[in-house]
Amino acid sequence: MASASQGNASSFFILHTSFVYFLGLGTNLGNKEQNLRDAVQKIEERIGKVVSLSAFYATAPWGFDSANGFLNAACRVDTALQPLQVLDATQAIERELGRTAKSADGVYHDRIIDIDLLACLDVSGREVLVDVPRLKLPHPLMHLRDFVMKPLGEIAPELVRSIQSKRKEK
Repeated sequence: MASASQGNASSFFILHTSFVYFLGLGTNLGNKEQNLRDAVQKIEERIGKVVSLSAFYATAPWGFDSANGFLNAACRVDTALQPLQVLDATQAIERELGRTAKSADGVYHDRIIDIDLLACLDVSGREVLVDVPRLKLPHPLMHLRDFVMKPLGEIAPELVRSIQSKRKEK
């Protein structure tokens, strides 16, 4: 299992040449289907090859009240980019597509696009663990969110089984 943990460090380097990332996508404002398609196109242009994309799932808001339902998806991306490089790229894509604020401290709100890093595997298929202030991998709340687990299970059922079995062990 590859691992990176550096307390308050803002960057680190994992010695691998390629990674597999699983990203969660969500939107509840505007043309939701187009928002997801635009995000996937920009991920392909800026991060790496989108190897698989789940169906789009209509879901209720999680963690806050809103009249606007969500459209969610998950994708697998193969790239040579390091985890914090992928985080920076996804946040830049969110801003470019119109997102003005990130959720913080468990306070959620409507958003034009949200791109979450869910999990990362190294070239040999081992889970990459990241625990720095800006990023935690695997995503610490994904197992609680059906809007993440259902699309992720469609494109990476073995990863979802692994996450669920680890949760049962705890």
